[in-house]
Amino acid sequence: MNMMKTVIKIIAVSVILTALAVPVAAQVTLIPMDESQADHLRAYGIAFKALQMGMTVEWLLNYRAGSFVFDSNDELSALCLLRGVYTEEINSSQLADIYRVIDVENMERVMLEKEPAIAVYSPTNVEPWDDAVTLALTYADIKYDLIWDEEVLTGALDDYDWIHLHHEDFTGQYGKFYASFHNELWYRQEVDINETLARKMGFHKVSEMKKEVARTLRDYIRRGGFLFAMCSACETIDIALAAENSDICPPQFDGDPVDPDALQKLDYSKCLAFENFTPSFDPLLYRHSDIDTYPDRLVRFPDQPVDFFYLFEFSAKLDPVPTMLVQDHVGMISGFMGQNTAFRKSLLKKYVTILGMPEGYDEVRYIHGNFGRGTFTFLSGHDPEDYRHMVNDPPTDLSLHKNSPGYRLILNNVLFPAAKKKERKT
Repeated sequence: MNMMKTVIKIIAVSVILTALAVPVAAQVTLIPMDESQADHLRAYGIAFKALQMGMTVEWLLNYRAGSFVFDSNDELSALCLLRGVYTEEINSSQLADIYRVIDVENMERVMLEKEPAIAVYSPTNVEPWDDAVTLALTYADIKYDLIWDEEVLTGALDDYDWIHLHHEDFTGQYGKFYASFHNELWYRQEVDINETLARKMGFHKVSEMKKEVARTLRDYIRRGGFLFAMCSACETIDIALAAENSDICPPQFDGDPVDPDALQKLDYSKCLAFENFTPSFDPLLYRHSDIDTYPDRLVRFPDQPVDFFYLFEFSAKLDPVPTMLVQDHVGMISGFMGQNTAFRKSLLKKYVTILGMPEGYDEVRYIHGNFGRGTFTFLSGHDPEDYRHMVNDPPTDLSLHKNSPGYRLILNNVLFPAAKKKERKT
């Protein structure tokens, strides 16, 4: 009996010593998105990769600037090290402490459960300038497909949860580059490619094909799709939708004159975000309409240092969608120009939510809206890290801007469709 007790004591002591020798295993990985993060942009790619692997990711809105949490995984941990993404391994007790903070602060937990199918609407021909969203997706290593007019018009949108609109001119005026570049080889190639495709798709003019593409994209949103656009696409899709029953293209672009009653025929009820705007019918003017505040804004923002806008703060628990879209480690974003640099606030439809704007001016930079079962989000400007990006400028090297607040806004939109829809709390 004494021998048996001795053996039991020895085993018990061995178990205790073994337990003390082995540290408590971390149960979850936290990717902080505050100033401690070494590479904010690639952190989004890690969250996307976790979704690809069938994992669930928690997006902790407003907690350390929108951090991510997921079950610890050796493959993801190795990937974070490889990509320079800073992580913290925490146990269940530490996670519970975080949840308690979230419960009492203006914060919220959003479950990301499904890898979004991502498309970028972009021309097949290589243009002499780049697209910020494509750069962001590539740098973060987020998978996407390129689609163009033919794919849109033949039903490809049904395969995607989210689409970004390359800085496209949906009015059929080729970016209003006629005055400066109509003799350039790349411009003539773009005209030829679009005219050939329009004939193939059964349209006698590029402008008519682009109108149908715009209507198809609007219907995609109405049926539950998520659309994100930057630069001229934000403005020109609404111009094309409003001009459904009129010709607003000067003869330099489509061979026939502008409809003399074009202004009277504009139907703003067809638009997504804007109303009561006036298109520009001058082929030599590098401007589509008065939606864009340029060149008026040059009086206020003569140079880069004073050009910036503020992100709005929303109730994370009551308004999680706009809260997701403004997650950032700073509240002030440096401005950046584009073919559409800023939206005129007075021309916004009443239901559009303003996400970011400068103080005291009739302009906004970042907006969001619901349409049918889906949403659209527009961010003005061309490249958040190239203030005045010009044709033929080299692409931005995001390895030099891995903590870019402006590029974070783009990537917030990419993860947004992965969120589980939840009922509003009462």
